[in-house]
Amino acid sequence: MSHDLEKAITDKEGNVLVDIEVSPNSKKFEISDYNDWRNRIEIRIKQVPQKGKANKEICKELSNIFDCDVAIFKGEKSSQKTVIFKNSSKEAILNKFLEVMD
Repeated sequence: MSHDLEKAITDKEGNVLVDIEVSPNSKKFEISDYNDWRNRIEIRIKQVPQKGKANKEICKELSNIFDCDVAIFKGEKSSQKTVIFKNSSKEAILNKFLEVMD
């Protein structure tokens, strides 16, 4: 799985971009799976997608898990988003995703 997971993670000038797919209205925040078809990491969130609440939850939770600044890079109003992990390495982000998803 780790090889496929790399397709969702890209280095960008000292930052890391990660393609995710968001499922709102879940019981808890969870990095759940990897979607081979879309090449995106699936994330379940508690919030509903209104007034930026979902995006705030995504950034806050990922920031806590990965211990770095996280922002929505692309797809603010879509369930398919790209998030940016600031001042991080692809290897560190990939390893943390693998650790959390096991």
